[in-house]
Amino acid sequence: MSETLKLLKHRYPTAQTFKFGDSAELSAALLALLALVRSGKKVATCGAVRDFENGEPMPQIGRRDIALHWDDTPALVIETVELIQCRFDEVTEAMALAEGEDDSLDGWHRGHRAYFERNGGFSPDMQVLWERFLLVEDFG
Repeated sequence: MSETLKLLKHRYPTAQTFKFGDSAELSAALLALLALVRSGKKVATCGAVRDFENGEPMPQIGRRDIALHWDDTPALVIETVELIQCRFDEVTEAMALAEGEDDSLDGWHRGHRAYFERNGGFSPDMQVLWERFLLVEDFG
């Protein structure tokens, strides 16, 4: 663990760490996501509820978490401010657009369906946990 990450874990003792994407290649392609967070366009994300039931740390309102680059160096710190659990097919356009990655709900559906298919399976009625967050610190 890097010294910077150790200091951040000390500053935010309840923080979990996470990475955008599910592979080094996708993470590199998703560096644009970090830019979206930094610009304020991306203020939300979502994940499959099954992943949280299988051990992935559950987001908590008020907790600050550390987003990492794929090499485990800190990229930024976010604070969860809202959580909504719903079916995949109940995600609204406003929720999808808050993720900042797509220009439409249809685009969000396509991208997230592909992601979930690669990571445990997809169903339109699968439960997802949508998270709104604020940017707290940026390590550029």
